[in-house]
Amino acid sequence: MRSMDVDSKPKPMAVTSRSFMAALLLVVGLLAVYVPRLTPILSGQSGAAGDGYTYVADLDFWQRTDREVTVTAKARFDLDSDLTQVPLVLGDWTGEEVPETNQEVMILLDPEQYVQRLYTNSQGQHMWLSMIGGRSSQPFHAPDICYDADGWQYDLSSASVPLDNGGEIHGLWMKARKRFPGDSVDAEHIVFYFYLFPNKARELKDGIVLFKLTSGRYGTPEETLAIHADFVRQLFSSAQ
Repeated sequence: MRSMDVDSKPKPMAVTSRSFMAALLLVVGLLAVYVPRLTPILSGQSGAAGDGYTYVADLDFWQRTDREVTVTAKARFDLDSDLTQVPLVLGDWTGEEVPETNQEVMILLDPEQYVQRLYTNSQGQHMWLSMIGGRSSQPFHAPDICYDADGWQYDLSSASVPLDNGGEIHGLWMKARKRFPGDSVDAEHIVFYFYLFPNKARELKDGIVLFKLTSGRYGTPEETLAIHADFVRQLFSSAQ
């Protein structure tokens, strides 16, 4: 039997096998690049979305409302991340951590994560940001209930914040006032808050984060709400 000529051309089967392996490697490479990007979208979970991360925002955590929207955030607001990674510098606002010192609050809420910050802008206006995260209903006491229990008088309604890249995010808006002993005028708080879910399923086991802003009144309540809206836009870019 004649030995194979080492200078002879590869047989067609060899060409086909090499072409198949090259195509297979190309497909595997493409899947490695794109599947991680598509997985959050296909599963309905939060994930990178262009310039940020996607979440579901709503006025209530017990049930869906007609104000539910999908928002794009510039920072992560899910319990698989550390909420302290939300930036301390947001546009004209600079923040500092102010840990909760009331242990009764922590025992009552038993949150998985609790972040409390005080932000100040160049005009000397102050904004408290509270982020409370948990995988049960226990940490989520509606702020109006807490204010009522502490003797504040308040008006509660909803408000919408238009976002820079389209859409708007909806929240509950509370105007609260209380006369403290020895004071001649009422203390006033303006509160704006909503809930964030990592996906449309909104299951407790996936975690919920309460996003709450609190400030004094600067001008009229409506003018103060505009300041809250400016703060919200530093962290959320669009909604749909």
